[in-house]
Amino acid sequence: MHGKLKQSEMWYGYLFILPMVIGYGIFLLGPIITSFMMSFTDWSLIKEAKFIGLDNYKRMFTADPLFYDTALNTLYFTLILVPVNIVLTLGLAMLLQEKIPGIGFFRTAIFTPVVTSVVVWAIVWKYIFQTDNGLLNTIIKMLGFEGQAWLYNLSLAIPVVVTVTLLKGLGMNMVIFLAALNDVPQMYYEAAKIDGASKWRTFRSVTLPMISPAIFMVLIITIIGSLKVFGQIYVMTGGGPGTSTYVFVYYIYEQAFKMYEFGYASSIAFVLFFIIMVLTIIQWVGRKRWVHHEE
Repeated sequence: MHGKLKQSEMWYGYLFILPMVIGYGIFLLGPIITSFMMSFTDWSLIKEAKFIGLDNYKRMFTADPLFYDTALNTLYFTLILVPVNIVLTLGLAMLLQEKIPGIGFFRTAIFTPVVTSVVVWAIVWKYIFQTDNGLLNTIIKMLGFEGQAWLYNLSLAIPVVVTVTLLKGLGMNMVIFLAALNDVPQMYYEAAKIDGASKWRTFRSVTLPMISPAIFMVLIITIIGSLKVFGQIYVMTGGGPGTSTYVFVYYIYEQAFKMYEFGYASSIAFVLFFIIMVLTIIQWVGRKRWVHHEE
């Protein structure tokens, strides 16, 4: 009787997860496998797919200098965004942890961009950074300085897009850090205070170790998010000036939907997939060295 009950519960369990498994297979696993197979073909939609083996990967690494420029741009974007994002969101979380009047308003104001469409957000900031009549240059000129061609300057375009991406994503990471900070038992802070620890020592020896799982999670999702950036680049710079803001996902879009080289675009997509997987594995393996609570 007990065994039959367990078997019945098992089938009910399978039944409940069946819609999820079907959806995963149709909308995620199927397209991934199809895209992987496409990466070994020469296919442009208007002609039949032709199997070419590893030629797309060979072309990418030996005959496409724009691929390396794109990889460097993506790396540059990630190296600026990730550390600034973590430091800033942690600082904001510590600031907004305090119970001061109007704190709910500030928390809402910082989180609102997270639920705003990335396209709408990018369009608004594109107008703000316009060269001739943009809000930022207008203010700069009122102060007596010369405005900049923010989105048309080779050295400024990526930092500007990073800034816009940073402002949009602050709220999510801040909420994660805020929840982690509120979970730190007060007795540790009281013990540190009795021992005469300074604020910096308390932060370094109590706060950081206790919220290290949250830092680990924020680090992973921020790195993955920075490697997948597309909407801001598409709307604000279109990859320009020149190819100075080409990043991986934008380059995949260009190859697939402008050059109609779906096979080559799929091969770039799988290189990006491999890079994200390797970075995640490295962080996952290394978490035991610096993440508190891990055994």
